Amino acid sequence: MPELVTRGRTLQVDHPLIMAVINATPDSFSDAGEYATLEARMQRAREVVAAGADILDVGGQSAITGVPEISEAEEIDRISPVIEWIATNTSVLISVDTYRPLVAQAALKCGAHIINDISGLLYEEVARIVASHDAGYILMHNRGRPKVRLTDANLYDDVTQDVLSFFKEKLVALQGLGVEQQHVILDPGPDFSKTPSQTVEVLRALGQITDLGRPVLLPVSRKDFIGAITGKPPRQRLSGTLAAIAHSLTITRSGIYRVHDIGEVRDFLDVWDVLNSHSQIDADALLDRSLWRS
Repeated sequence: MPELVTRGRTLQVDHPLIMAVINATPDSFSDAGEYATLEARMQRAREVVAAGADILDVGGQSAITGVPEISEAEEIDRISPVIEWIATNTSVLISVDTYRPLVAQAALKCGAHIINDISGLLYEEVARIVASHDAGYILMHNRGRPKVRLTDANLYDDVTQDVLSFFKEKLVALQGLGVEQQHVILDPGPDFSKTPSQTVEVLRALGQITDLGRPVLLPVSRKDFIGAITGKPPRQRLSGTLAAIAHSLTITRSGIYRVHDIGEVRDFLDVWDVLNSHSQIDADALLDRSLWRS
């Protein structure tokens, strides 16, 4: 199973991990305005850690397309107190969703462990900063630019082969910039520069990506491809999210799931593991009497 090394910590990714979304933004597509204050963001962090999150992914700029970038200074102001609070009050890994060098530098100085770069290494300086801190790096497949929607049914001759060639090329580039493979997580980029059909095609071929030997981030929670299949808005896509997770579990145990509904996903994974003999239920286990009825 792949090993992730980040800032002096080594993690064997031999079982599913949960990455919780901590939005420090006013315009996230799925929870806009719900966590508008630092106190609300700290409370969200407390809740998701208690619910079983392994990694917290802090974001200060929404990926919503058609909206201008905020300044790097504003992004830093949004995320810094959240990162500092999590680093001081928990022991979980901290990821930061950014693709900009100054923000990455500030995030790592505040105590982050991983940079989640949705740009696909738009700025090589980000990799150099990651390397200088011995941090982790999430490489997303993305043929577009951040904040710009790119959905074209004719963009790829073979979207899976494009993802694979992209990863192979960028892994070589990252190594040249000082980021060794043991620090890298691969993200196939569901919905990023992909139509729903292209996203489905890539997820069906997930085994070819895991063959590259790195942990795989699967940010499938509430995504457009689920909405296209189910006809449901973001907050009604939990069932579809769980179906996408179930599909991936038939292929790999080295998935990291970036999700919004932490408790529900943790329950799903716990039951899945028991039913698939990855963990056990005691022979004399009985349902607690208090749980007999609502």
